[in-house]
Amino acid sequence: MPKTTPATPTTILTAVDDAWAGSVLDATVRDRLASHGAVADLASADDAALAAARVLVTGWGAPELDAALLDRMPRLELVAHAAGSVRAMVTPAVWDRGIRVTSAAHANARAVADFTVSMVHLAVKNVLRLGLTAAREHAVPGRDGIRGLDGSTIGLVGFGLIARLVAEGLRPLDVRVLVHDPYYDADEARRAGVELVDLPRLLAASDVVSVHAPLTDGTRGMLGADELALLAPSATLINTARGGLVDHDALARTLAGRPDLFAVLDVTEPEPLPAGHPLLGLGNVFLTPHVAGSLGTEVARLSHAAVDEIDRWAAGEPLLHEVRREQLPFTA
Repeated sequence: MPKTTPATPTTILTAVDDAWAGSVLDATVRDRLASHGAVADLASADDAALAAARVLVTGWGAPELDAALLDRMPRLELVAHAAGSVRAMVTPAVWDRGIRVTSAAHANARAVADFTVSMVHLAVKNVLRLGLTAAREHAVPGRDGIRGLDGSTIGLVGFGLIARLVAEGLRPLDVRVLVHDPYYDADEARRAGVELVDLPRLLAASDVVSVHAPLTDGTRGMLGADELALLAPSATLINTARGGLVDHDALARTLAGRPDLFAVLDVTEPEPLPAGHPLLGLGNVFLTPHVAGSLGTEVARLSHAAVDEIDRWAAGEPLLHEVRREQLPFTA
């Protein structure tokens, strides 16, 4: 059972990597946190601050919340994560102690969804391939082979929070949206304006395939040689989820053998790709260094989302973005 929430936490600890702390925990956020009590950094907090802490604000670079660390924070009641996935940070000890966890994944999801929708537009107009060709050949390429947006089919592999926002962004357009997600209900899919199909059909029918599945033991390498061979002529594969969902060696071979295909990879495995990797030398790959999520001025939305949850918790109101133990296997 969750612990009883006090009106005001005694101490709030923060655990965000130094490289991000200035932008995630800016002056406005720190002022909002200070309205609830004393604020201290986890890494430099003394034993008294650790013992008094009831809220921990985490972000990129936060340590694993194992039993040994939690034993030093016996009064901790809430972890407000000012980033997306909490899978690498939380341990069973968090849930066993009744500590509640919230995530700003919903705030980060908007950035990823907007990036994805933009890439869909660029893919069906062949913009990225044309730009790479111009740079490589030092000449303006022709306009042959442009599919165009109207009437195109977009396939979403996985239909979690980000994919649903992508579908929402595509809804006003003249496109057909296919979804593959074994945990999603067909009736819910119809209400969302998408078609639920199996993976082979999605791959074979889509002009653009966008990957949004969580990386688990069951989904690692889910797009291997056999699956990639099903991609439709001139299709584009977009991956903004996790690099491990795609077999990169198989992808390199497929793209080398089928120059009609194109890949937009914002995530890879490993990340970044090592020098000399086959994907780096292909003309039908557009690589970005994991930029789809919140960066620059966008990261402030994550910390404000986390403080919004702290405000609700302190007021005794329901948390809107709580992460529960049973959800972890199905989240990114």
